[in-house]
Amino acid sequence: MAVGLIGKKVGMTRVFLRDGTAIPVTVIELQPNVVVAIRNKEKDGYTAIQLGAFSTKEKHLTKAQIGHLQKAGVKLVRILREFKVDSVEGYQVGQELSVGDVFSPGDLVDVVGISKGRGFTGTMKRWDFGGFPKSHGHRYHRAVGSIGNRSDPGRVWKSKRMAGHYGAQKVRVQALFVVDVLPEKNLLLVKGSVPGPVGGHLVVEKSVISQRKSQKLKLNRLKHINENLVKGAQV
Repeated sequence: MAVGLIGKKVGMTRVFLRDGTAIPVTVIELQPNVVVAIRNKEKDGYTAIQLGAFSTKEKHLTKAQIGHLQKAGVKLVRILREFKVDSVEGYQVGQELSVGDVFSPGDLVDVVGISKGRGFTGTMKRWDFGGFPKSHGHRYHRAVGSIGNRSDPGRVWKSKRMAGHYGAQKVRVQALFVVDVLPEKNLLLVKGSVPGPVGGHLVVEKSVISQRKSQKLKLNRLKHINENLVKGAQV
């Protein structure tokens, strides 16, 4: 079974349990992904499937991308991603994978997306610096403070936390709990928030840390959500 799909963020809402408890969830739309290519150990050195999502026009793709998709005999898609699998048996180029084929309630998933861009910001917003005292007698309140030390080293160290561009970076949120799967609507409901704006593209895949002891305890703690979820009250 594939370990992930490509989708987009619809927004946040909440679902209810039978006792009235509200669970905050993010709604992710996962339209059927098409298998564009299959990687095997004999030819590529690893086993994986390449999936494509979001139909598009030729003008939005490069000639190389168009040729790759036409050679596979699949529709033109905007985004391609590879997902490693233990075995490629059962997959074929042109096959479509839907949300119900990959995920089920109670799974732990990792969500990868591009965080919201916030432009050029100072150190207090970008790095959560505390700032200087806000009382009288202080000339600086939100300044960065000292960034060096005398003649040695005589320069600013690389990776020094300073003001600069904040956001618009790839972010992975790990081990989010799948509250529900709505195959008829191609929707996945995960507990908590995910990176990016509404409408932003996301990659959802089986969590790489799901086998850790802490995550198994987490699953045991949250399994009551699936058992007591009020059906028909979601999106």
